[in-house]
Amino acid sequence: MEQYKLGEVESSFAALIWDNEPLSSGQLVKLCEEKLSWKKSTTYTVLRRLCQKGIFQNQDGMVTSMISREDYSALRSEEFLNQAFEGSLPKFLAAFSRRKKLTEEEIQKLQQLIQENRR
Repeated sequence: MEQYKLGEVESSFAALIWDNEPLSSGQLVKLCEEKLSWKKSTTYTVLRRLCQKGIFQNQDGMVTSMISREDYSALRSEEFLNQAFEGSLPKFLAAFSRRKKLTEEEIQKLQQLIQENRR
């Protein structure tokens, strides 16, 4: 799962792709120049790195994701939960709610989520 860890710069780059995919590698270069002030070589270097991690692909000059933003977030959340709370969602919620009380709306949404995920 460590392969999916992105630094701040890589996260900004990934967000550009997720927000605009599918896009040609040429479009990506222009977008990175506009939004990140990157040169073409920087764009291709970071793209190659994220393709090697299995997050994106550049096939025939067309850049698309191999993992959605939502799936990426879910994987990173699972990793955090495992590292910080021994994989225990109740331990996480207990720690979270110690400093910030849940609103009635948040409690209802959590209860709904639990009901939807009962096996």
